[in-house]
Amino acid sequence: MCDGACPCELAIELHCAWSGTVCALWWTMNTVMPKSMPDSHRRFLTSLLDVLQRDQRIVGIAAGGSYLTDSMDEFSDIDLIIAVEAACFDTVMNDRHHIAASLGPLAGAFTGEHVGEPRLLVCLYDTAPPIHVDLKFVSLPDIALRVEDPVVLWEREKGLTYALEKGHAVYPTPDPQWIEDRFWIWVHYAATKIGRGELFEALECLSFFRVHVLGPLILLRSGHQPAGVRRLEKLAPGYTAELRRTTAGYDRAECLHALQACIELYRSLRGDAVEYQQKAERAAMQYVSEIDQRVRRPKHHAGRN
Repeated sequence: MCDGACPCELAIELHCAWSGTVCALWWTMNTVMPKSMPDSHRRFLTSLLDVLQRDQRIVGIAAGGSYLTDSMDEFSDIDLIIAVEAACFDTVMNDRHHIAASLGPLAGAFTGEHVGEPRLLVCLYDTAPPIHVDLKFVSLPDIALRVEDPVVLWEREKGLTYALEKGHAVYPTPDPQWIEDRFWIWVHYAATKIGRGELFEALECLSFFRVHVLGPLILLRSGHQPAGVRRLEKLAPGYTAELRRTTAGYDRAECLHALQACIELYRSLRGDAVEYQQKAERAAMQYVSEIDQRVRRPKHHAGRN
């Protein structure tokens, strides 16, 4: 239940009493959607907006992600921010699954602790084709803290717009020195797994380098948000060939060559503004060289613990 400060009951009475013409002054909707949005997504979003605006606890809905850049396609998610009256936030959080189920044929949903965002509800709708929708429920005063400036799709009395104006978007960017301080120890760790033959773990290390080191540095250098390796092929095509060399199959030699490619690419990206960890780099590179020699003589070293 909402507490006594919640405007839900009053809002319901106003909505029922006023005519449609007057209600148009009470809330506003942005119906201009990206040209790139597939018809299936457009139909779903239109229906979603119609349903959510009936919930008096919700004061605004905004879209982020590829919606902002008009770069949607049939494979795109729909990323939404659901702004909620602060006094009603706890009840809405408890009702999230019910709210999501009211929007369409919900096939499944789970909360976003895996990405550090428990307010997020990740949903899959059994439409044709199935659509992935992220519903992030945010208390209105917290809207100011964000990583991007979303497009307001619908709101009551400009409440969401005013809340957004109280802050500005800050996208988390990697700290090159933080990376340098750790990179060579990570390299040594990856080399030990290749040496031992723990290739699944080695492949995970290579993926980690691409997502948390190489991809963000490439995207930053190319003038884009450092979102891992998302859309990197399109945003920084000049690095595609180099990044492909950091991938490997389930093979010790391939993993080692990919690790060496990670090192080469990182050295080209880290720049001169960081203080190089020369001792750690030297030790790690010497060890990589030793593992290289072992991989060339697998009969003598494969499988040792």
